[in-house]
Amino acid sequence: MVSNPRTFWLVLLTAAVALGAAATTGPVLGLYAVLAVVTAGSLAHAGVLIRLALRIHRGRRSFGPCRGAGFLGMGALVTGAGAAAAGVAALTGGTAAPGLIAAGAALTAAPTFLLGLLLLPGAAPTTGARLRRVLDGLGIGISLFACGWMLFPAFAPGGLAVSLTCCVTVSVAVVTGLRAVRHRPAALACSGGAAVSVLGLTGLASVLLDHTGSPWPTGPAFVLAGLALLAGPFLIVTGARRADDRPGQPHAADESGTFAGYPLLVGPAVLGAGVAAYHFLTGGSFDRTTVVLGLCAFGAMAGRELLAARDIRRYAQTLVRREARFRALVSGSTDVAVVLDDDLVVRWQSPAAARQFGLSDQDVLGRPLTDLLHPADATTAAAALQSVLGNPAGRSHVLVQARLRDGFGRWRETESTVSDQRAAPEVGGLVVHVRDVGDRAQLQRTLDEVTWTDDQTGLANRRKFVAAVADARATGACGSVLVLELDRFESVADLHGPTVANAVLIEAARRLRSAAGRDDLPARLTAAAFAVLTDAPLVPAFALATRLATALAEPFHLPGHTVHLTADVGVADLFTAATAEEALRHADVARRRAQQVSRGLPGGRVECYDKGFEAALVRRTEIEQQLPGVVGRGELDLVFQPVTDLTLRQPVGAEALLRWRHPRLGPIPPAEFLPIAEELGLAAEIGAWTLHRACRQLSRWRADGRELWMSVNASARQLADAGWLSMVATAIDTHCVPADAVIVEVSEAALPDDVLAVEQLAGLRALGVRTAIDHFGTGPTALAHLRRLPVDVLKIDQALFNEPAGHRGPATPIVDVVVGLAQRLGIDVIAAGLETESHVDVVRAAGCRLGQGFLLSRPDHAEHVEAYLERHRTRLL
Repeated sequence: MVSNPRTFWLVLLTAAVALGAAATTGPVLGLYAVLAVVTAGSLAHAGVLIRLALRIHRGRRSFGPCRGAGFLGMGALVTGAGAAAAGVAALTGGTAAPGLIAAGAALTAAPTFLLGLLLLPGAAPTTGARLRRVLDGLGIGISLFACGWMLFPAFAPGGLAVSLTCCVTVSVAVVTGLRAVRHRPAALACSGGAAVSVLGLTGLASVLLDHTGSPWPTGPAFVLAGLALLAGPFLIVTGARRADDRPGQPHAADESGTFAGYPLLVGPAVLGAGVAAYHFLTGGSFDRTTVVLGLCAFGAMAGRELLAARDIRRYAQTLVRREARFRALVSGSTDVAVVLDDDLVVRWQSPAAARQFGLSDQDVLGRPLTDLLHPADATTAAAALQSVLGNPAGRSHVLVQARLRDGFGRWRETESTVSDQRAAPEVGGLVVHVRDVGDRAQLQRTLDEVTWTDDQTGLANRRKFVAAVADARATGACGSVLVLELDRFESVADLHGPTVANAVLIEAARRLRSAAGRDDLPARLTAAAFAVLTDAPLVPAFALATRLATALAEPFHLPGHTVHLTADVGVADLFTAATAEEALRHADVARRRAQQVSRGLPGGRVECYDKGFEAALVRRTEIEQQLPGVVGRGELDLVFQPVTDLTLRQPVGAEALLRWRHPRLGPIPPAEFLPIAEELGLAAEIGAWTLHRACRQLSRWRADGRELWMSVNASARQLADAGWLSMVATAIDTHCVPADAVIVEVSEAALPDDVLAVEQLAGLRALGVRTAIDHFGTGPTALAHLRRLPVDVLKIDQALFNEPAGHRGPATPIVDVVVGLAQRLGIDVIAAGLETESHVDVVRAAGCRLGQGFLLSRPDHAEHVEAYLERHRTRLL
């Protein structure tokens, strides 16, 4: 990235204008214009370099990284000052003074530039590296200058000192740029700029010293010198900007030097010797200058050779130390290193082999490595080694576990790391690092015995059980997984304490061992969950599960306590799942299904896994997650089904039916989500919302002149709630509906015990609310109990009057008895589920006056029911 190209182009444009002015106004003005442009360009770039050095110093708080840019800026400053001084001297009328000033500037700027180059970051990081750069440049520069001096005796533009300094400076600059360890493009740019600047000063001094008359010279040499003085500082600024001042990783050449300098010195030395021989053969003589130059070149080369010899000696010592350290590490390592060829034959082994495994070189070298391994492990190990040989690029490291025969004939458990080092010429094979892991394997087996057993019951834990299931699947034999959980086990600790709970678990584990087969594996999964792995197929496994459920259902007789528990068992086939964990999950799904089916029933239940169970379980889980907050989200709705007078075919009331329309799951029937709502404790909230919405709708209809009553369903848990009666009273008062226009329906199957039922139903009657038993004829309520229950309405189920196809005749005796008894007790009867005219005929023949069903009207929203009511004028019940 060029740091400030505008400065260069501005100076270049000024130079072009100055040269154009010189061509039209005269050589004297041209001289002044060129010197002024050179002065301006050098000083401008010197300012950029000095500011860069100051910025680096402020950022790093150190003079080290900024010295290179600083000295380069001082060199550019000397260049500009020299050009300015030469211009002033020319302006005063001197003839030799401008050239001498330019020569002095060249002699001063050259070492300044070289010092800046050697101090640039990455160019020569150490003092030894800087000395090597200087000696290389001295040898090359003096040799080349001596060749020119011998071939061309007048070869000394600008004087001997200036020319020699220029040649040496350019050589050192080029060597420094080419030998840069880091940031080589930046170092080359700075080196080139310094060399061009020194060449420009040397050319300017030569032109001014050689010119003694007037007018002042403005020839091509003078113009080229001016352009060089313009381009040099620009290149230096560009390179200095690109050099990174941050410290980098040390390079090998920083410490040991660079041995690539030998060809650079050999070439000039051979060239100098050849030119000297030619000069001697052609009759030339060697003056004092030639001799001094030769001695200086020889001294520089000798000094460089001494440094190279010291570097080689130090490098050799470093190699010896590294080799000794490597030998110490290899011989003292507990790992055995073995080198194999492409045929897996051992070509070398480390000295640790004799110490660790008692294997001498005579026992190992020249033999295939697989001959030393256990026959059961040799095939697997050979396949792993061949995989490295066959695909080294994609699989260069593998881990091999095998048993190795040691020098005493014992089998040792080993673990080996294989690395492909065939590309390394020092190795040329596979490197196998072998370590003895026998103690670690024994410790692992001991830990497995401890960590794979449940501390409390002595059964296998979940980790061992899953591993056993995986091993059983790997054998391919048939088998089954049983999962069981003790129901209500949490209440044991709450009622009797943790000591009794622990005793129950221990006794349950004993019963599992006794009931399970000899080859079966019982395990404890969680606090009260157990599992059994059996090799029996599904049908015998089902019989085993039944025995386990029976054994765990027996009372736990403990000192001072007797605990009654049950266990639901799920059974799954071992190979219906893809993994061991999935087989365990299948059995647990079947257990949860058995738990749902057996809820409220005595004893445990056994279920086999079916995919439908899992789908139902997933849907139930989704409903459990979505049900909380259903009232607030507005997803519940009510539909209404009219109750009709069967004689007049006119509606006299309506039943409010709850609906849940989920945006993703779709319509969910109440029979599916209401039991879940009761388990989650949401039944009271949903029931209150249903009652208020039904009373509000009833209030609207009665305000419109429709003398109807409304029935609302309630669960047994709602009736058992102490706040239910007050909530019913609040709903009636809030919506201003007559209490006798509200009927609370309770399913016969959901009725609580007689005492509680009488109290709750009597409380509703005390409020003036009528009560009804829904689906009568499907539950356990006896007809004699109707006399004791405060019930106003009886809804008989379709099962009481649904006759077989083709039946003709009067009502069945059952519906006759139910309707007759209800009329004698003063209880109204509603026939629910009327779907055909024959149903209507049956119930009317039995004396039932009211009915509802799809034949009369389907459940619908309030607006559609209102249209139905408009077509039928209602009467009070």
